[in-house]
Amino acid sequence: MSKSEKKVVSYAIIGFGKIGQALAKAFARNGIEVSVATTRDPESFASDAAAIGPEIIPSTLAEAVKADVIFLAVRFESHTDVAKALPTWQGKIIVDVTNAYGVPPEKMGGLPSAWFVAQAFTGGKLVKGFNHLGAAILDQDPAVHGGRRVVFLTSDDDGAAAEIGALAENLGFAPVKLGGLSEGGLLVQAHGNTWGKLIFQDLVKFD
Repeated sequence: MSKSEKKVVSYAIIGFGKIGQALAKAFARNGIEVSVATTRDPESFASDAAAIGPEIIPSTLAEAVKADVIFLAVRFESHTDVAKALPTWQGKIIVDVTNAYGVPPEKMGGLPSAWFVAQAFTGGKLVKGFNHLGAAILDQDPAVHGGRRVVFLTSDDDGAAAEIGALAENLGFAPVKLGGLSEGGLLVQAHGNTWGKLIFQDLVKFD
């Protein structure tokens, strides 16, 4: 493959609640095509997808998981159902947008929630990100007063973090990398009934 034939990366959002729709709007605003899927028939949310823009493609779960980059925007408890859609997630990046608030830590074997999610997606590269903002904030244009709204990213795979960082920039956000899942990851996750220190911090970066 020559340098001019750069591989086109495909994107999918699993989950089409408030967070999934907010993410879809960010893709539509920037003319980037993305598949959206739930466990329901795509017909059931096709009109909501069409209302956001032509870039938003209603898909079945089986179709959507063929994408290179998958945003996991489902309820935390549902991540295992999504993980079962493929025998291996080799070569794929999973962006974990879930929050495990209220899930007893012992249910996750005492692990940070992102590690627990990563275990379900065998072979995949997990990036925790886009989860610290509430849906109403994430829904807005990230261009704010001449700056860009910050999204925190944390991963144990530097390459995956860099790729999602570049995507975040393309979506208009200012990515801030927080290191590995056991370091920065703890700042942007819920643990039991407590929130990480950076959850809900709505920050703007000025270049």
